[in-house]
Amino acid sequence: MVNSNSFLDLPSRASKPREVGLTHVIDKGLNLREIEGMFDTAGDYVDVVKLGWGTSYVTRNLEKKIALYRSFDTPVVCGGTLFEAVVARDKVDQYKHWLGEQRFSHVEISDGAIEIPRERKLELIDEFARDFTVLSEVGSKDSDVVFAPYQWVAWMKEELAAGAWKVITEGREGGTAGIFRRDGEMRTGLVDEIAHEIDVHEVIFEAPIKSAQAWFIRTFGPEVNLGNIPPDEVIPLETLRLGLRADTIKEVLLSEGTPGTGPREKHGLPRAETQASPPSPLLPQGG
Repeated sequence: MVNSNSFLDLPSRASKPREVGLTHVIDKGLNLREIEGMFDTAGDYVDVVKLGWGTSYVTRNLEKKIALYRSFDTPVVCGGTLFEAVVARDKVDQYKHWLGEQRFSHVEISDGAIEIPRERKLELIDEFARDFTVLSEVGSKDSDVVFAPYQWVAWMKEELAAGAWKVITEGREGGTAGIFRRDGEMRTGLVDEIAHEIDVHEVIFEAPIKSAQAWFIRTFGPEVNLGNIPPDEVIPLETLRLGLRADTIKEVLLSEGTPGTGPREKHGLPRAETQASPPSPLLPQGG
């Protein structure tokens, strides 16, 4: 990590591939030069990249794009909406074959845009988990659809038990649905209930905007997993994690006790170590 343990005594951050403190980046159509630029300046902080919704299906030179991400030891996953289109078209087998041909190691399974029977979704998670690392997603993309916290918790537990590596909480790319209200206000009571019932290390909270990112870091600490991060927000997010921005400097950098551990302890989050993490599903498989 660049300057991660310099004279400022910043919070320690595990090296890639990490299991906690994940930054899940959304790629809405980056070209190869833009990808190279992102990794040139922020590669240490990019843990997984999602090719938003169905962009992978209409992207030219997709093979080159995936190969470039793999050269940076960073897994790529197609957006959940593409998966939902696959299910709606009854093309699951063809989709698995296509993912294999394109050398995807990860897959997102969601039901935020169409209705998939609960048992069927769990079956699909179990089925795909045999060949891929599964990220499942809970929550609706429709801002008018609101589920009770106990439903979120139950579904997330079921999906982890079915074989999901991490469960993503829906937030959309603009923070207007799922764990957010239509106006962008976060449903903090819902998030608190999730954190009370489920290890937050098992969750990736979609948080595309700075105010949400800062809230999660102030509440759960620097090693909270955050998703749908725009490429140009990767470094700004890392400064939030390290307390190098006004929004988190008091809670992270200037917290009492060991630097960087303050808000994490109340949720039982272990300290990050500076050495490399154990083998992680984030490391792409194959050559």
